[in-house]
This record gives sequence, structure tokens and C-alpha cells, in this order.
Amino acid sequence: MVAAGAAAQGPDTIYFHGNILTGMGLHAREASPSPERVSAIAVKDGKIIAVGSDQELLALKGDQTALVDLGGAFAMPGFNDAHTHIASAGQQRLTVDLDNVPSLAAMLAKVKDYAATLAPGQWILGGGWDHTKWASKTLPNREVLDAVTGGHPAMLGRTDGHIAVVNTAALKAAGITDQTADPRGGKIDRDAEGHATGIVREDPAMALVDKKIPPPSYDARRKALELSIQDALSHGVTSIQDFSDWDDWLMLEGMEREGKLPLRVSEWIAFQESVGVLDTRRASHDPHDLRLHLGMLKAFMDGSLGSRTAALNDPYADEAANEGIPRYEQQKLNSMATARAADGFQLGFHAIGDRANDMALNAFAAAEQVARPANVPPPPRNPDAVVAIVPVREFTANEFRFRIEHAQVVSPGAFDRFARLGVIASMQPSHLLTDMAWAGARLGPERVKRAYAWKSFLDHGVTLAFGTDYPVESISPFRGLYSAITRQNEAGTQVFEPQERLTIEQAIYAYTQASAFAEFREHAKGVLEPGYVCDFVVLSIDILKATPREVLGTKVLRTVVGGTTVYLAQ
Repeated sequence: MVAAGAAAQGPDTIYFHGNILTGMGLHAREASPSPERVSAIAVKDGKIIAVGSDQELLALKGDQTALVDLGGAFAMPGFNDAHTHIASAGQQRLTVDLDNVPSLAAMLAKVKDYAATLAPGQWILGGGWDHTKWASKTLPNREVLDAVTGGHPAMLGRTDGHIAVVNTAALKAAGITDQTADPRGGKIDRDAEGHATGIVREDPAMALVDKKIPPPSYDARRKALELSIQDALSHGVTSIQDFSDWDDWLMLEGMEREGKLPLRVSEWIAFQESVGVLDTRRASHDPHDLRLHLGMLKAFMDGSLGSRTAALNDPYADEAANEGIPRYEQQKLNSMATARAADGFQLGFHAIGDRANDMALNAFAAAEQVARPANVPPPPRNPDAVVAIVPVREFTANEFRFRIEHAQVVSPGAFDRFARLGVIASMQPSHLLTDMAWAGARLGPERVKRAYAWKSFLDHGVTLAFGTDYPVESISPFRGLYSAITRQNEAGTQVFEPQERLTIEQAIYAYTQASAFAEFREHAKGVLEPGYVCDFVVLSIDILKATPREVLGTKVLRTVVGGTTVYLAQ
């Protein structure tokens, strides 16, 4: 397929001798389509001008055209990770990286070694620990930290970012005493005598400590972003939808101006900022910029299942006095959501528990009723979408595309409400690889049937977009694909609610075309067709023909963004 006028222009680059999957079909009607494959792609000014056979495209070669032989390897559209935190991921690697530490003792040993490198008074920062992976399953506390931190104040976040452990020096710096009240939406854990244990839950409580920590330097902030971006590119991720600090956004803008931003980024803005601030921030950057743009407004309804802060309609099955921590009062949330939707913002709400998902859906319903002009009908619903990879429908200019991030556990009627409101389920299948070890115990036998329910969402005609929540999980999309098609842990020893498995085609769609749709970019990326940006990845195997174990072990050979190779395996 050659774009009109392409033959009259010499391409910048022709990639040839490949086994190239162009996409899963813009209007795929079945769960396992037979999408087009080509052997060559021609690129001009970062966009695809032609796809087809080697013979067709090599005939377009001009005097300045570069030729790249793909060696017969499988290639496909680049992955679009619909949920990341790249600044946190990079900063974790620059401090005490506790990702996958196997025990509390191993964690403390790393902290002690790091403390020995610091000047007096410097904070010990880091994160990534996960007590559910330890034999003891026991949360750390301030006393064990005090023993290894040498008087330095310390704050170390759990892998999910929803609780942290701090030491006594950090509690003192934050002014947290036995009399300090729990902030709304947060919690300070206390022992039987009423003393703070060092565990602080959710942002309102963690912020009491965090506001006392000096911000990272310019160099550290820049290095953190560069590390995460290179990690993404090495895993075949060409686009991310990210939530980092506003200062990190400004750093990304600077990198783009310098021509040193090799990844496409849709950056989210904090929902709780005033409408005036949000308007100013939105106006500060070209919304049509295909490399970097501001996207949805992000809010948190609750915490996480791993921290037992996810808000549930009924108590945790393994902790009868606990229903989690909701972050908003419903009426206030509805009012804020309505004002921001009326101002033209896309809304995306973090919601893990069924109560939190109901809160988000209630707010979206309220916002849609008020924010949509009376003469504009809601988007048409496709009655045949139950067999489609994602709903196939045309959207009006007034389309909200509200999103729920995670949607891990939902109430019985939620699937229909998602579909009725046109809410996108932005989910992270790799979470299940970790969570299946304990999710059943947290939720109980009935509620667990509506947990991580990817196929149920699709069967109800809901658009499903995939990501990783990096650094909570590795940014590798192959772990997510494996999880989506098997619902089996990486060791192969446990299967979780297998009726919710997807096909590999459905999972790829969710990681590419549906993710592009979730950020209003489906007409610019997600497929390899003339007129789209030339973002693709070359892999070690054809993942549509591979076994699940082979998918899990897939290697990235080359990553291309805007027609330029930005990662090449050594």
C-alpha cells in the first residue's frame, strides 16, 4: 500500500525484508483476526508513506534513502504503555532500589550499605519492597529501620506507592507524634500503645513526611527520566501515558526542545489542581504535538489491594475490620469531576476496589449529565461489540473517553455501567502475576470472580487498554501479554480465574490500538499504515505464533520511533 504521491518523493528510510504485522485491523470484528502482513515500510519525515513488498518499496528509493534490512524478523506496531510513572521508576534506581528484595533482612542490608555512603543529615530514599513476597509477610517498621539508618531520616515506599515505611528521625522531621490525627484519605499505623509504627498509608499521610524531603536536583531528575526512557525503549515501548510531577513534565519539555526525547509521552495532570491552574497548564503546550502532550486529569479513589487500602464495599476477607481507605466524599468528587469535564478535560480515576470503582462511575455519570451540551447525544453504542476486540464505533467531538485506571475489582453491575458510560478500562495484566498469590484471600470466593476481569470487560463492549504501572511492575509488555493469555504465574504453578483469559490478538490490540484510542491518538499511531507515525518494534520471535512461555521470553531486537532507530540490541 503506497500513499498518494509517495512515489514522487524519495523516502528517508526503507525498512525491508521483514515479517511486519501492520496491526490487528482498524475494524476487527472477531477475536482472532488475520491482519495484514507486509515485508517493507517506507518512511518520510517520521511518518509512514508506504507499506508493501520489498519489490514495491525498494522501487521508491531516492539518492538519499537509507536502507535497513530487518533480516526476516517479526515486527509490529510499538507498544503503548497506558499507565506509567517514569520519574518514580528512575528515581528508585538512583536511590535504594528495593525491587524484588527477597526478605526484610535483605532490604535492611541494602539500606545499611546505602546509609554508609551518605553525608550526615542526608535522607535515605528509595522503594520497591513488597512484603507479600517475603516468607514472613510482615511489614517493616521504624524500629528495624532505626537499627540500620545511622541517624539519617529515611522514607522507603512499598512497590505500589500506596504505603511507605519511615524511621523515627523521619517521623520527628515531619512532626508526627502520638497525638497527630490521621489525615482524611490517609492513615498513620500505630501499635497497641498508640505509638506510630513507621507505616504511613496513602498520599495524605505520606505527604506529611514527603514535604520535608528536599526535591531532587536538576541532574538527578534528568538522569531518572533518561534511565526510565531507555528502559522503556529496550522493551519495545514507543509511547507511554504517564503520571509524574509537574517539574518532571517541564524537564520532558526541555528534552523535547533539545531533540533528546526519543519516546512519545502523554503526561497526566493532577485532578485536584484548581480549574484555573489546569487551564493554564493545558494552554502551555501544543495539544497536537505527537511527541509530547498533556493528557487526562488523574485522581485517586483509593489505594491498593497489596496494602489493604483499596476501598471495598464489604470488608476484606482476611481482615474483617478493614474496608480500605476511600480518598473522596462522593458529592465533592461529583462536583469536581463535573467542573473539569465541562471545561473539556478527559478524566482518569485510579480505582482498585469495587467501592472505589463505583465512586468513579458515579462521578462520571454525574459529570456526563451536566457537562454534555443538551443538544449533543451521547456516543453511539455498538450492540455487536461483544465479539469485537474492542468496541467499533464512531465518536463525536464531545466524546469524554473517561477512564478508570486499574479497575481491579468491580461490583456486579459495574461491567454494564462501564459500557453504558463509554468508560475505558485501563488495566495492567502484569499485576496479576504478583497479586494472584494473595488476591483470593483478600477478596473471598465470590468477589474474586470479578477481579482482573479482562474478558468480562470486552464481552460487555468496554474498551480495554493495557499498561504496566511501571515501576510497580516491569515495563516489559511481554509479561503483560503472557499474563493476559494464561492468567498463570511466571513459575507456572498457579492459575487465577482462567475464564478471563484473552487471545493474543486481543492482548496486542489492548497494548497498541486501544491504548492509542485511550489518549485520543488512534488516528496517529497504533498501526503501521500510510499517514501514521512510524513507530515499530522488531522482536526475536513472531508472538502471534509463539507459545505463552516463548512470549514471556521475547527479546527486543530493535525499537523505532518516528522512523529512527532508538534502540538496537547488542
